[in-house]
Amino acid sequence: MLLLALRSNALFPSAHAVTWAAIAGLFGGFALAIFYRALSQGSMGLTAPVAAVLGAAIPTIVSIATEGMPGPIPLTGFVLAGIGIWLISRTEEGVVAKPAAIGVAVISGIGFAGYYLSIRQAGEGSIFWLAAISRCVSFFVTGGIVLAARQYRPIERSGVAWGIAAGLLDISGSAMFIRATQMGRLDSSVVISSLYPAITVLLARVFLKEHFTPWRLAGLAAALAAVPMIAFVAAP
Repeated sequence: MLLLALRSNALFPSAHAVTWAAIAGLFGGFALAIFYRALSQGSMGLTAPVAAVLGAAIPTIVSIATEGMPGPIPLTGFVLAGIGIWLISRTEEGVVAKPAAIGVAVISGIGFAGYYLSIRQAGEGSIFWLAAISRCVSFFVTGGIVLAARQYRPIERSGVAWGIAAGLLDISGSAMFIRATQMGRLDSSVVISSLYPAITVLLARVFLKEHFTPWRLAGLAAALAAVPMIAFVAAP
């Protein structure tokens, strides 16, 4: 993102935008570290959807309060999307999550919501600069947590390569999300982008030959129906 910002001769954002992008990075780095901590405590079937749904619900509520109600069709889409996120993200373990894991997942979801709200406040600056600034702050926050918790382990070269590939995809998605918030409503951008587990499930089916459970099929159907309904926000 930094290279793209320099190569495109994009204007450096204002102090206001830099401040909010940095705050978004703080929220994002903290939330990601806490989210992985929640997953490590087990019961992924509850912790993952709790964080995902809460991370999408808070900005949606704030957006509706500040930008007005989007209409009955998009609202129905929001509900379907929330159901889809939950069903797609849950596992079939049938194990009750520990209260501590749920608590950490809630904190993580609040952190993701803080990222969404903060990056919205950054305004209309260059998406390359905003993405680079927020991710730079996230890098130092996450790295500091890893070092403080002594969670670092040796990593193979293939792991480094896959980490770089994941990072490129992740930061590209973040930049597109920033652009989406600049072009339309925050609630629509947040809810649609939060449907990413559907893509993960589909890729797992294609490349890993994983089978769809009835719950995930229902979640995919809900997600598929939700997208055009939410996009109806932009209709005249």
